[in-house]
Amino acid sequence: MSAPDWIAVDWGTSHLRVWGLQGDRVLRQAASDQGMGQLAREGFEPALLALVADWLSDAQVTPVLVCGMAGSRQGWVEAPYRAIPCPPLGGALVQAPCRDLRLSVHVVPGLKQHRPADVIRGEETQIAGFLAQNPGWDGVLCLPGTHSKWVHVSAGEVVSFQTFLTGEMFALLSERSVLRHSVSGWDDTGFTEGVAQGMERPERLLARLFSIRAEGLLQARDPASGRARLSGLLIGAELAAAKPYWLGQRVAMIGAAPLAQHYAQALGTLSVPVTCHDATEMTLAGLAAARALLPQTERPCVN
Repeated sequence: MSAPDWIAVDWGTSHLRVWGLQGDRVLRQAASDQGMGQLAREGFEPALLALVADWLSDAQVTPVLVCGMAGSRQGWVEAPYRAIPCPPLGGALVQAPCRDLRLSVHVVPGLKQHRPADVIRGEETQIAGFLAQNPGWDGVLCLPGTHSKWVHVSAGEVVSFQTFLTGEMFALLSERSVLRHSVSGWDDTGFTEGVAQGMERPERLLARLFSIRAEGLLQARDPASGRARLSGLLIGAELAAAKPYWLGQRVAMIGAAPLAQHYAQALGTLSVPVTCHDATEMTLAGLAAARALLPQTERPCVN
């Protein structure tokens, strides 16, 4: 197989994903658990080479475009946040130091919002990919994940955003709290019930979370229902807080199944129009758009 002419990298806290491309065509892909959280600064280049060394040519330098936590303060090289309002991509990419002369690595900066204080790192690339595929789109993006994001986009710029720890709270509660004994599997009815309760009375969230445990003990409630209700309660409380974003708006969901489907299902109960878009596809489209920001000497020739 021929060598890719560029490499796309999504470097999260827990995982590393890479794709070798010719133009916009994926030739190869690989992944590992060598996320930012497992690496010291000197470990980033070896972690990348462990996946892509066989893709590289000794006859040329391969551009590598990176989004995500590799650009954090604890990452490979810090890519300072850009202040909104601004396009999701813009300004200069930040070059990471490389010993292997076959690589030229550039990192996409994240975005920052001063009031209320908030940051985005990685999702800006998915937003850019979505806008590249949907030019002229105005509205709200929801990017569910460990830290879900609600983003208002207008005239090609990120205007405001809000982050919620919903995914991280679900992981902590389902794996490390007393609720771990009462949650497993999935039940759609339990999820719908949890969303309604989380939306209706978000101030009772902590009490209703414990009721999952109590109902398991006293009423032999199915753990599948408990797990789905836990997710629904958390997502419902998030939707209650994010109401200024989705009320009267169209929402584009960017995420991976099944989580994005759960959010779309929850918004459907509120009659919010939602379209769903694959997170990986948007990441690759965004990194392809970021290639235009490379220094002129590293941009591919267009015949």
